[in-house]
Amino acid sequence: VQLQASGGGLVQAGGSLRLTCAAPRRTFSNNGVGWFRQSPGKEREFVAGINWRGGNTIYADSVKGRFTISRDSGKNTVYLQMNSLKPEDTAIYYCATSRTAYASRDDATYAYWGQGTQVTVSS
Repeated sequence: VQLQASGGGLVQAGGSLRLTCAAPRRTFSNNGVGWFRQSPGKEREFVAGINWRGGNTIYADSVKGRFTISRDSGKNTVYLQMNSLKPEDTAIYYCATSRTAYASRDDATYAYWGQGTQVTVSS
């Protein structure tokens, strides 16, 4: 299963980016989706998640109030709007589909992963 993450880039602190995760319909239709990130020398960490209906979302404390996850079921796409970016947000961002209808903070509960997109925030 191929997940395609895109939208990363280089941005100054305080700026914004919108990441996109696209997948075949069968992959997304009944599953929660999560965004994770990993920076050099650090463990992969949970960023945000959304359940299959899109009504419930969860966020890491470090991004709460700055990032917004949403999904367009008609387009089989999940977005991560990132505002007020900080240098510590620099990482490779990955999207993944949950094994269930719900997103969680535990990466072991995700079945399929995208290839990642680089986000770099300069100070």
